[in-house]
Amino acid sequence: MKLSEVKNHLAQLENIAFQLPDGELVPTHFHVTEVGKISKHFIDCGGTVRTENVANFQLWSADDYNHRLHPEKLIHIIELSEKVLGLEDLEVEVEYQADTIGKFGLEFDGVNFLLTSKQTDCLAKDKCGIPDKKPKVRLSSLNVKSESCTPGSGCC
Repeated sequence: MKLSEVKNHLAQLENIAFQLPDGELVPTHFHVTEVGKISKHFIDCGGTVRTENVANFQLWSADDYNHRLHPEKLIHIIELSEKVLGLEDLEVEVEYQADTIGKFGLEFDGVNFLLTSKQTDCLAKDKCGIPDKKPKVRLSSLNVKSESCTPGSGCC
């Protein structure tokens, strides 16, 4: 989800809720401790230089149980980040710590912002020789001599 989409959804809400992939909600007293831009400049396993930029929200749950972040306040924080940091309309990534810091994608179901699981992937599959799927081989089609694994043949 792009930053502009987040702002559009926030403008329609009275309360903000983030839902984890397991269905559990982030506690309602969460803080958004950071809104920013994360830039990644790297070389993939095939030797291609790449850059990746995302807008980042960091969610944090403290012991401040009376705190509630309202949609208009988060819109203000986002707009301030756009102005001060020159933040573009990028895809949003969310950091949230349960046991360790997790990075999530972001979707919206009409009520809650959904933190979606992210996966690693090889970006140079064409250069590293990993097939898309393991080929299926019918063992009966293999041309194997029947005496190749007889006792005393040395195969095992």
